[in-house]
Amino acid sequence: MAADEHPLIPVICGPTAAGKSDIALQLTQRRTATIIVADSRQIYRGFDIGTAKPTASERAAVPHRGIDVAGPTERYSAASWAIDASRWIEEARGSGRVPLVVGGTGFYLRALFDPLFEEVELDQRRRQQLEQALAGMSVTELRRWTGALDPARANFGRTQLLRAIEVALLTGRRLSDLHRERVRPSQHAARYLVVDPGPALAGQIATRLDAMLAGGWVDEVKTLIETIAEAAPAWKATGYRVIREYVRGAIDLSRAREEVLIATRQYAKRQRTWLRHQLDERLVTRVNPRDPSCQTLIERWWRDAVGQHA
Repeated sequence: MAADEHPLIPVICGPTAAGKSDIALQLTQRRTATIIVADSRQIYRGFDIGTAKPTASERAAVPHRGIDVAGPTERYSAASWAIDASRWIEEARGSGRVPLVVGGTGFYLRALFDPLFEEVELDQRRRQQLEQALAGMSVTELRRWTGALDPARANFGRTQLLRAIEVALLTGRRLSDLHRERVRPSQHAARYLVVDPGPALAGQIATRLDAMLAGGWVDEVKTLIETIAEAAPAWKATGYRVIREYVRGAIDLSRAREEVLIATRQYAKRQRTWLRHQLDERLVTRVNPRDPSCQTLIERWWRDAVGQHA
């Protein structure tokens, strides 16, 4: 459907640690809005510090949806998020609030604003067995498997590669073919504010990581280890497995910090690539939070997305 057939939804996106949440909170301090979090890491209960969830005071100041919606052992797909997000959007509008989507998980945004793929059901016992068999494979090995089973998806990231292999082996069908056959039109249209501080992002990632470590991330992981199985999906959040190795004494803190830093910067690079190539530039405003003109651009974007007096 054309974008102008649906009410526009403002979306603040960008790489991790870019400053998206700060901009969202500044906007909503003087406006009636609900923040809908598009972050595949913040959906899991208990995994708080390492995913940079909004603080209790921030959540008290403005309603947030999309945080703590799944248990650590649950599988929560992009399609599930899009369905829930659609409900949160309507709830916000029904209460007179502007739904503001904020996050950096590209496949969540795609699921909400692009035609939505109707997920195929897999046998969970067989899926768990296959996941265990694939767990030790490198991305290079997974790409080689995907190249043989579903070549159209062989250049994706680890999570998407695993999904393509699972579907191909457990259903006998290529996920890329199923995507073409099982799509439903989106009911939403977006205006994107892409937040990126440029070269300063590397330093912002390091500063936030140090704040997480100082803020009790290691103690959080110590508590989680006691009750959450190693194979739980929530452990896939960037850095958690590394901190778990530190807690168990396999590596020292200096090495753990360096490994998390590298992984987070690599994740940010992938996010930047996705945002650069997957969004329609006609719908995008790009801002650098360190630029003096940033606030003017943000206000103009908001008026375009929400309305002159919103």
